[in-house]
Amino acid sequence: EGEQGQQKINQYTRYLTVPLALIQSYGMIFILTQGTSGQQPILPGGLTGFHLASALITVAASTVFLMWLGELISENGLGNGVSLIIILGIIAGIPTMARNTLALIFVGGTTDWTKLIGLIIFVLIAIAVVAFIIIVSEGERKIPVTYARRIRGNRSLGGVDNYLPLRVNQGGVIPIIFALSVILLPGTIAKFLEGAKSAGLAAFATKMSNFFTNDWVYGILYFVLVIAFNYFYTAIIFNPERVSENLQKQGGFIPGIRPGRETKNFLTQLLYRINLSGGLFLAIIAVLPFMVQAITKIPTLVIGGTGVLILVSVILDTMRQIKSQLLMRSYKY
Repeated sequence: EGEQGQQKINQYTRYLTVPLALIQSYGMIFILTQGTSGQQPILPGGLTGFHLASALITVAASTVFLMWLGELISENGLGNGVSLIIILGIIAGIPTMARNTLALIFVGGTTDWTKLIGLIIFVLIAIAVVAFIIIVSEGERKIPVTYARRIRGNRSLGGVDNYLPLRVNQGGVIPIIFALSVILLPGTIAKFLEGAKSAGLAAFATKMSNFFTNDWVYGILYFVLVIAFNYFYTAIIFNPERVSENLQKQGGFIPGIRPGRETKNFLTQLLYRINLSGGLFLAIIAVLPFMVQAITKIPTLVIGGTGVLILVSVILDTMRQIKSQLLMRSYKY
């Protein structure tokens, strides 16, 4: 519903952040107290009562604080604040990943040439992926727009040819985050229900957990959901009806397309086709880490395609904002 609807969505997002932070913090505490497969728990005694509540409130409050800090950066700084905080976390993990990878390659004074070749392949794939992300992120479909010429007094207004840009990747990284949240939820709930007292419920939960931990099932569902959420999110942020109304009010029209309903239908159909390309791009980026690990056979190279997409997109957006600020400064002075 336009700008008001987007403000409502932002408000609901802030409200939902608190319960989601509580759920995720409980999951992290559960992992720390129970341990993972083949690893001892970090907190063997566990947390109960007041200590558990304190830990949950601390993590949830820290999450809300980071969200508020990100919004402050967005309002008073350069770029998207939350995204900048995320890429700092991604960059901070790269040295540890490099150290662990080199420790696997050079063991006891000998070189594992298989893993070294895998590392070289990984670097080449990373360069190609970054170039691919830049090309698609900067790619846009330019729709020609002509403004009608109007005579006002002795002046001639309008008659200017311009274009309406439609980005190939309208949704950015948000569809991947949506898809990841949805696909992880059933498996997480099933993990908690595996210890249920009801034998039937526990057996069903075990089957569901095994189903969602299957690599093929996970990869296919992830791929499909990313494309679906790309359509969904683009429908929220881009309204063809509002764009066609604004063009009509400003005296603009797309050559060969009548203003009004026909312009709206044309933009909707064009957006669906562009969304297919953008959705496939995002889906490939999302499942890329599985393919890279299968090729390189190096488990320490864990940086995901989503992380690279966020990193490149945020850097490009920050560069654009810096250029616009410099341009405004040159006009001001």
